[in-house]
Amino acid sequence: MFKSQQHTRDVFAPAKLGMRHNTLRKANSKTVMRAIGFNPGVSNAGISRISGLAPQTVSAILLDLEDNGLIMRGDAVRGKRGQPATPISLHPHGGLAIGVEISWTRAEVLLLNLHAEVVQSHSLTYAYPDAHSLLDWIGERIKETLGALPPQRRKKVLDVGLAIPADLGGGMSELYAPEEQIALWREINPKAELARKTPLDITVFNDGNAACWSELIALSTPRPASIVYLLASDFLAAGIVGDGELWEGPTGHGADLGSMLVHPEGGGPLEAHYTASLLALRKTIGGNEIFAPFPPEWTGEGYEEQLNTWIAASARAMASVIFNTVTVLETPLVIIDSSLSRELSQRLATEVQTCLESLPVRRFVPPRVSAGKNGALASAIGAAELALYRRYF
Repeated sequence: MFKSQQHTRDVFAPAKLGMRHNTLRKANSKTVMRAIGFNPGVSNAGISRISGLAPQTVSAILLDLEDNGLIMRGDAVRGKRGQPATPISLHPHGGLAIGVEISWTRAEVLLLNLHAEVVQSHSLTYAYPDAHSLLDWIGERIKETLGALPPQRRKKVLDVGLAIPADLGGGMSELYAPEEQIALWREINPKAELARKTPLDITVFNDGNAACWSELIALSTPRPASIVYLLASDFLAAGIVGDGELWEGPTGHGADLGSMLVHPEGGGPLEAHYTASLLALRKTIGGNEIFAPFPPEWTGEGYEEQLNTWIAASARAMASVIFNTVTVLETPLVIIDSSLSRELSQRLATEVQTCLESLPVRRFVPPRVSAGKNGALASAIGAAELALYRRYF
């Protein structure tokens, strides 16, 4: 468990997923979609080789996918040995999904296409989420998003992926939200409420799991089969992909790494949430009322000493969480991100790598630490991606 790993096969390579029985055409169609999606420009022969499906089966499935507008063919590539090869890619607007995030200090509604590109987005920040008005705002933004699309493209939007923390109401007490609001969020069913505002299919995901998935998709090939992900947001969101599977657990809120106990300098055991989060940064600066929430462009100007203190403490806490996690899950890669600027997220990731390398543990080869790409949008992007992935792939 203490050996460094090298990954040479992309986690999304579908070689062992192809099924040839005629009654399993839908499963084979998803296998072909996966081969195309994670190998853009692949040829018919390449899809057959990757998926293990017969060339005739692949050709028939490609015709169906093309009829449904899910794929597009490029110009044939000539001049090589054998028959000219036609590159096949996903049609970016062949499938669309809406990603929604509800968090303690912000909400996000965005539209994502099959190329994982954000087509539209709407953001709202607040001191705490108002149960009376927030879901109405989300419903209106979904309606607005759909209304801005041409009719043919609007038909391609079938799903809403909703990313939300496991205990939104419980965390609100740390933000000094009114008791009435805390009680409302503990009773409300956000999925049911949104279902009254949109006819689209709604799937709920844990915010950390969704964010983790978005960063897995954003990786270059070959993607590793296992990653650990930490996001310093209002609290410490987290996710795990192990052996190609997103660890959601029986409740959908698995991999709650932020609840791991760490030992801050000079203190007893404390949940990592209270050290490696923006809640902790607010308290380090001098109280949660100063920034609620932090604006994305915030650089720490005027608070450099407090920011440096927070980065150092957060990195130590994250390193402890990561070490304890990788003793169970062997992974070559850890992704660290935050809802702050890209520059501050990179500083945090670099400090986490330094802390891992300085742990006094024999035979421990630290995993590589990389800064995330999606920042504050990660959960909403991941929720839309998961909805698309489970429908088409």
